[in-house]
Amino acid sequence: MLEKASQIRVNPADETIGDGRLAVRFLLTGEQSNGSIAAFELTVPGSQRLLAPAHSHDHYEETMYGIEGVLSLTVDGQQHNIEPGQALCIPRGAVHRFDNDTAETAKVLCVVTPAAIGPEYFREAFAIFSTGGPPDHARLMDLMRRFGLTPAPQPPQG
Repeated sequence: MLEKASQIRVNPADETIGDGRLAVRFLLTGEQSNGSIAAFELTVPGSQRLLAPAHSHDHYEETMYGIEGVLSLTVDGQQHNIEPGQALCIPRGAVHRFDNDTAETAKVLCVVTPAAIGPEYFREAFAIFSTGGPPDHARLMDLMRRFGLTPAPQPPQG
């Protein structure tokens, strides 16, 4: 029992992944929680739109809790602004995306239950977006699907 207790520590993941536009700091991954929960801070600079498309996930809920600034989430077509001290649970199957429409940096705590997504997803996503040009759409769609994210149909251009 002593060995198991020695493995328990504050912020066992504590890894920051980012590209200057977004930063994800994992506090806890599925590896440390027997797959039950993942928790990470998401920092979004002011006036930053998410590059990835709107999506849903059928295998987990995602709850966002506001730490600083205001993050705008669109969930099933309805906009919600998350401010410090506010929380929003995104249920399985709900199509969602987020943007920071203010000039100030926004930071939220994201909790994923069960822990179906982890640092590996974000490492690969930031690699796709770091090419300098437009992201490889097919690669991005493959990545999203491999990690249980279903891209939302894109509205017709016209």
